[in-house]
Amino acid sequence: MSIGLILIFATLGSIIVGTGVGMLASRNAIYAALFLALNFATVALLYLILGAPFIALAQVTVYAGAIMVLFLFVIMLLGSEKMPGGEHLKGQRALAFLLAAAFLMEIGLYMIYRGGSLTPLPEAVSSAGNPASLGIMLFNQYLLPFEITSVILLAALVGAIILTKQDRSAGK
Repeated sequence: MSIGLILIFATLGSIIVGTGVGMLASRNAIYAALFLALNFATVALLYLILGAPFIALAQVTVYAGAIMVLFLFVIMLLGSEKMPGGEHLKGQRALAFLLAAAFLMEIGLYMIYRGGSLTPLPEAVSSAGNPASLGIMLFNQYLLPFEITSVILLAALVGAIILTKQDRSAGK
């Protein structure tokens, strides 16, 4: 791998991590949603560089487009532009730092013990990002998980409609 490609991946990875941290640290819900949109767009760039243009366009269309519009619509609808300050649970911040330190230590140990024995990734198959092969694989090999996901999304949609439906008899 060339040094230029490594620098591009490192830059994009830094942007992804930075926008993820910015999203989590932001007290303004709109800024958090915008950090998330930038994160989605940067991940799409990684997909594009890795030779999967269909997945990159799906990432931009589905996540950075439709999901972000939905998030911003809900934020504006609920009027929750500002998140409440302060801790809701005692010790929440200390537990978060402890878990983050444990996670970083685990990554360090993995790099020490397994870093030298990593095998290079195999070359990408030319049909990996092909929409026809993705569709065939989705509806043949992964049909059951696809159908389960669609039922879960349908149940979530019905639940959201029921939860937000106003009681019309209360106003009369």
